[in-house]
Amino acid sequence: MTVDLSALTAPEIRAAILRGDLSAREVADGAFARIEACDDRVRAFNEVTRELAYASADRVDDMVRSGASPEELPPLAGVPVAFKDNMNLIGTRTTCSSRILANHESVYDCTAVARLIKAGGVPVGKLNMDEFAFGSSTENSAFGPTHNPWDLERVPGGSSGGSAAAVSAGMATITLGSDTGGSIRQPGAFCGVVAMKPTYGRVSRYGCVAFASSLDQIGPFSKSVEECALALNAICGKDPMDATSVDRPHEDFTRDLERGASGLRIGVVTDMLDMEGVAPEVKSATMAAAELFAALGAEVGEVELPSARYGLSAYYIIGPAEASSNLARFDGIRYGHRVADAKDVLDLYMRSRAEGFGPEAIRRIMLGTYALSAGYYDAYYGQAQKARTVIIRDFERAFADHDVLLTPTSPTTAFRIGEKSADPLAMYLSDVYTIPVNLAGNCAVSVPVGLGDDSELPVGIQLIGTHFAEGVVLRAARALERAVAFDVTPPLVRELQARA
Repeated sequence: MTVDLSALTAPEIRAAILRGDLSAREVADGAFARIEACDDRVRAFNEVTRELAYASADRVDDMVRSGASPEELPPLAGVPVAFKDNMNLIGTRTTCSSRILANHESVYDCTAVARLIKAGGVPVGKLNMDEFAFGSSTENSAFGPTHNPWDLERVPGGSSGGSAAAVSAGMATITLGSDTGGSIRQPGAFCGVVAMKPTYGRVSRYGCVAFASSLDQIGPFSKSVEECALALNAICGKDPMDATSVDRPHEDFTRDLERGASGLRIGVVTDMLDMEGVAPEVKSATMAAAELFAALGAEVGEVELPSARYGLSAYYIIGPAEASSNLARFDGIRYGHRVADAKDVLDLYMRSRAEGFGPEAIRRIMLGTYALSAGYYDAYYGQAQKARTVIIRDFERAFADHDVLLTPTSPTTAFRIGEKSADPLAMYLSDVYTIPVNLAGNCAVSVPVGLGDDSELPVGIQLIGTHFAEGVVLRAARALERAVAFDVTPPLVRELQARA
């Protein structure tokens, strides 16, 4: 029997395994069958991990055969999961989709990855991404671009494009990505799936290759808000291996999902809606979502974040500055690509890095190094950090009167592959709505609300919460999801279902 993952949610998979209707091995087989059927066109996977998957599936099946009760069976038992290829997992390569790490084998586990597997997840593979998470389209991968299941001529977003596309195409039920300036939420919007960036410190970053350490955060992709909450339950919590992870009491993020939107104070960030480059279909979808919240009993008002428009400028100083420092370790000496015929140490450094890094990685390393250099640190990096503080204060004022802020996730729907490759600034503008959230360290989720009137591609709405307000944000997201009832099945999956 071939299991169609796109037709089953994580709770449905677990329930079917518990009843004995399915085995975890059969579910894993279904994931691999879907990968074989469509990943030659989507190219979401850098590595497929059959042995690891079957080992995890067999553990779940052994528990069921031994009579495990519903309480004893892990919350994500038998659920196919996959991970962005900047997250370490023993038994896999962790490449960051870069030539410099093309053959690097993980020697330890990323905490979030280990926790998702401990919760019963069955690891089916590692996912394509923009090299070292530098990009908004997953075109900057050394292994080629990932394609959007809604339109294979278009990008899936980035940098976690493989994570979003894998869920959208039904090749995995839950995936993890990393978000430095929108790299979870923007591809979630482009691929029509739910995608969450938790509060900075909510999820351990240990074992995730760093881009910008003060901005990075790991979060889940899924087809539904409930699955997103279940994944967050599994991966959050204090980690002694990550000094930036926060020690907070355990929360069940599914607890308040069905409370609805009544009584919530929703603030529509109007000044961000008026930014240049926002597609009319995105703006109209955002206003329709606000009206829907009002109809659901929420108190909807307008709010401004006047400094948010400077977020992009501040981010492209802070992010590359931290990246230039973090990527200095990839020097051809300890691990990664090394030229074989270097004349001396300097030649080894220069040629190994020039051959190993792609154009966007080189661009950001150079930009960050320049911003940190003597004579320019105060003028650029120091000023960017001051702008960051102003953005944080704007958010604090907004959350004094609102529980959730509402914006588009991205100014446009998915663009064509190659359309913005020659214009880095146009590419960077894809994250104009998501970047301020990372600078402030807040939590946010992207929820698909339908297809654009003109593009007929998914439109995502971003719901932003204050620090550690994931439960409130997910409650609002679930209310919106239920009211919209958007069918997240892309044309590629419909085609495969019609053939079956």
